[in-house]
Amino acid sequence: MGPELISVVIVDDHPVYRQGLAMAVDRADDLELVGESGSVEAFDALGVKPDVVLLDLHLPGIEGAAGVAHVCESGNRVLVVSAAGTPEDVIDAIAAGAAGYLTKEADADEITRAVRIVAGGATYVSPTLASYLLRADRSNATYTLTKRERDVLALVAAGETDQDIADQLVIAKTTVHSHLDRIRDKTGARRRAELTNLAHRLGIAPDGN
Repeated sequence: MGPELISVVIVDDHPVYRQGLAMAVDRADDLELVGESGSVEAFDALGVKPDVVLLDLHLPGIEGAAGVAHVCESGNRVLVVSAAGTPEDVIDAIAAGAAGYLTKEADADEITRAVRIVAGGATYVSPTLASYLLRADRSNATYTLTKRERDVLALVAAGETDQDIADQLVIAKTTVHSHLDRIRDKTGARRRAELTNLAHRLGIAPDGN
């Protein structure tokens, strides 16, 4: 009996690029493609739990950092493969829970190598993009928010008061304050307006705010 294959799902709304990724996965002896979809919502409908999700950022429906967070919250390990490669894109995706980040300029060998690394529980970011994270780390800009901290931040962006947030999340007002203190410590955002801007950057601000 051979070694267990690493299962992979591709989430990308460009059929030609998705086909190219599928070919790269199929050519690797230790990888197995178990699903493809063109959106995060379609991925949910697949009902599969792969070892690694290759996720584009610019998708119909849930996209960007919000898409990363959504897929990660189901317990999936996400490797972003996106045409977007700005420092903000990389930092926001990693902050939302991505275990790796590649641009679509990466070749098949790098992509399959990154899949193996991410499946093994480590993080992979291409060398060029890693420099963004190093610079951000020096400025205390890299951070990871818990799901509850993201819930609180989204409600702040919606204009809710601390008491409103406590009521909606069914927690004590003092607990809301604790979450906000941790968010401020992690991100450096202090004022309500800065927190709202952060929520927009992470893609978790409610529509219309």
